[in-house]
Amino acid sequence: MTAAAQKQPIPADQVGGVSGAKLKAFVERIERMEEEKSGVASDIRDTYSEAKAFGFDARVLRAIVRIRKQDTEKRREHEELLDLYKAALGMAE
Repeated sequence: MTAAAQKQPIPADQVGGVSGAKLKAFVERIERMEEEKSGVASDIRDTYSEAKAFGFDARVLRAIVRIRKQDTEKRREHEELLDLYKAALGMAE
């Protein structure tokens, strides 16, 4: 067999063993999700602004949201350490 006969043609939708159609589908899905993420981030900013208009502190709201995401036991452990450190620094209430 000649070298030309041994080479198999690369399918039109593949380059270097990568399916162009599959790659394009992934890229398009990611782009759509990025757009959705951007929209959700905008909605979250608007919600914080709305809460601020009602007199709530956005920074404190962000802290509350972050705390609520934590596991209950981890949160309790964190609060105990925080209290311990504050007591050690003479900041206990």
